[in-house]
Amino acid sequence: MLTFTLGTFAIALNHLLLISALALATFVGWRVARRGGDNPESVLFSLFLLGMLAARISFVAVYWAYYRNDPWQVIDLRDGGFLAWPGVIVVLLATLYRAWRRPGLRRPLGFGVASGLAFWLLATFSLSIYEQGTRLPEIALRNAAGETVQLADYKGGPLVINLWATWCPPCRREMPVLENAQQQRPDLTFLFVNQAESMQSVATFLETQGLSLSNVLFDGGGRLSQAVGSMALPTTLFYSPEGRLLGSHLGELSDASLARALENFDTVPATSSRKLPCPASATC
Repeated sequence: MLTFTLGTFAIALNHLLLISALALATFVGWRVARRGGDNPESVLFSLFLLGMLAARISFVAVYWAYYRNDPWQVIDLRDGGFLAWPGVIVVLLATLYRAWRRPGLRRPLGFGVASGLAFWLLATFSLSIYEQGTRLPEIALRNAAGETVQLADYKGGPLVINLWATWCPPCRREMPVLENAQQQRPDLTFLFVNQAESMQSVATFLETQGLSLSNVLFDGGGRLSQAVGSMALPTTLFYSPEGRLLGSHLGELSDASLARALENFDTVPATSSRKLPCPASATC
């Protein structure tokens, strides 16, 4: 499961874990402060924001080549571009500084930060282990010719699956990024699996937007999104040649965030090319 869904509301599990860690840290800090010390609630929230800022700055610095031509993208946080460990280090250093400056905060702040970080690390590690143990679903889809193709037939090489719809603004914004990646990375197979829309509406969208995509497939009942546990669009999944999930990205991809996600394949051994279930045409 990649998202937590309640009615029409959906949130990525990794985001939910981060918010839960902050809530736990605040609760533990408050409880400890009741026995003696200052309430660390406002300090914990400021540390959280500081850590997020450090994580974003670190990501932009590492992937600056993708931002230099359009610096405004730096403040567009929708691409999910964050590096966790620099953020954690900054939070720890800032915690030591705050504790040194305000003795009354030391115990509540220390217990709060320790409990929040421990929860986040353990939960994130468990989620990663769970995700990477999942396999490519055995699901039948349709191509633009209306023919049935098996998703499992695409195994045998690195696979990127994008779940999208034409009515989804983030899907539309990220499509040129994925189109360019498909052209630049012939060693990877990109599948664009449309969710519950007609072939005609998708063909019209691609034509009007001037997009040339290979391997456009159709999932009329949204079964693939249910199988992978993500009810949010767009969702992009990264599978090894053996069909093992290497990683996922919920939300809009930028050039930088896609480049980072594709690093999942850096340790995947090269495999011989295989024949795809349908020709690589603009609407296949």
